[in-house]
Amino acid sequence: MIFDNQYIQERIKKTEKLREEGINPYPNQIQKGIPSKTFLSENEDLLTMDAEVKKDESREYTLTGRIKFVRIMGKAAFAKIEDSEGLVQLYYNRDDLPEGYYNNIVKKLFEVGDIIEAKGFPFVTQTGEITLHCKALNLVSKAISPLPEKFHGLQDPELRYRQRYLDMIMNAEVKETFVMRSKIVSLVRRFFEEKNFLEVETPMMHPIPGGANARPFITHHNALDVERYLRIAPELYLKRLIVGGMEAVFEINRNFRNEGMDHTHNPEFTMIEFYWAYHRYDDLMKITEALFDYLFDNLGLERKLPYGEMEIDFSTPFAKVPYIESLTTIGGVPAEITGDKEKIIAYLKEHKIEVDPNLTLGYLQAELFDEFVEGKLINPTYITDFPVDISPLARRSDDNPNIAERFELFMAGKEIANGFSELNDPIDQYERFKGQVDAKETTGDDEAMHMDTDYVKALSYGMTPTAGEGIGIDRLVMMLTNQHSIRDVLLFPAMKPEVPRPELQPLCDVENLCKKCGHDVAEELKPAKKGKGMFCIDVNACKERAKNKK
Repeated sequence: MIFDNQYIQERIKKTEKLREEGINPYPNQIQKGIPSKTFLSENEDLLTMDAEVKKDESREYTLTGRIKFVRIMGKAAFAKIEDSEGLVQLYYNRDDLPEGYYNNIVKKLFEVGDIIEAKGFPFVTQTGEITLHCKALNLVSKAISPLPEKFHGLQDPELRYRQRYLDMIMNAEVKETFVMRSKIVSLVRRFFEEKNFLEVETPMMHPIPGGANARPFITHHNALDVERYLRIAPELYLKRLIVGGMEAVFEINRNFRNEGMDHTHNPEFTMIEFYWAYHRYDDLMKITEALFDYLFDNLGLERKLPYGEMEIDFSTPFAKVPYIESLTTIGGVPAEITGDKEKIIAYLKEHKIEVDPNLTLGYLQAELFDEFVEGKLINPTYITDFPVDISPLARRSDDNPNIAERFELFMAGKEIANGFSELNDPIDQYERFKGQVDAKETTGDDEAMHMDTDYVKALSYGMTPTAGEGIGIDRLVMMLTNQHSIRDVLLFPAMKPEVPRPELQPLCDVENLCKKCGHDVAEELKPAKKGKGMFCIDVNACKERAKNKK
């Protein structure tokens, strides 16, 4: 059962005791108190007050927050509560609260993890900390699951991702990362709106998977009795809108790809895709740089940011290197190899990389790029002019039909964006789709694109010269917040089904319980020397209780 844990059972008993005392452990009428930062800033003048006791009883405040620490000293106690803006200290004693309330309720039934309301006046402690001297304490919400003990916090990665709510309670910096993510998404939206792009919504379930090379998730639509695919990209629908006369559109979208998971891949992820009529791929590079400048200016970030042991320089303009040239100048691949299939296969084999010999030249060049170039792209760099056979939706270059007017933006060895001049020739598009279908049959590539005849039909009505781009929001947030796993920028990342993990039980420690015998009389407990929980002061009594407990 979910509540079998002995510590939880003890807390449930305390919840029942509160009800017996006529106290609702989950009241609904309490309103949010003043933010902790406001309380502290409004009372900074007390720090310079010329008085032996620095306080002002005429100022009345109400604070609300979760108890993160309690130190009971007989008839009085200090506690720290945390709200959305930070920690603030409370002081309360037996004589200032109603008779019996301190000894019977607060000291015995209020615990770390509970959310409370505190009312009182500000004063400054002898250690110089602005504190609320409480005249009233009320329970807002009783926590029956204990928090991980404060000295070690919540470190287990799997538990952090599964219980993100607990991760945010215990690790303030986690919450800050997601606040930053929200700001980034909001600013991206605002940037494109200010550029007169129209935000639109397109289907999440597609009759044909398209818009990217990826394996889809498949579901069944009962009413229509047909298979549907969770979208791997909104691209083909957005370009239909360009055909229909919308000249600048964007969608901040959720995409789904039934592929492997690692530190940069999650089965569902967020991107922005935007399409811009009468523009080319070089225009996209300029607007992307403008977007980065906009984000950095509005977020107040320095142009040079740490990323692990690296430093990334986001100063614009970003570097630009043609795809084939990058294989040699960055990847160190001999130039005479890059245009010959057999030589590429042999070179890859020398480096213990086996590939399908049926792959086209462009796909083999992509193997070289992935292995020898991508990881070396630290500062923002556009890799341009991709092989056309790995760019089935991009426009061919007028100067060289073997390359596409396409770029990808890399930083810290990761792809962040992909953009190109859109293919608007319906015959060429049909042949490209057909080539993908043939590749699927020849090599068994289940990530190759399907034939989308309706999209080709849309192009047959005429689409203006258009440029389109997708930017990975999750990876962008990783770059700007110095996070190295996509799971750390997703509130609820995909996880394997949970299995029982008995070794995690010790994480659930209760500060006001003896770790040996479970004794809960606070004044009879003392903290361990190394701060690893609480223990009984009376060692012999503790041993006896532990013995009887068994």
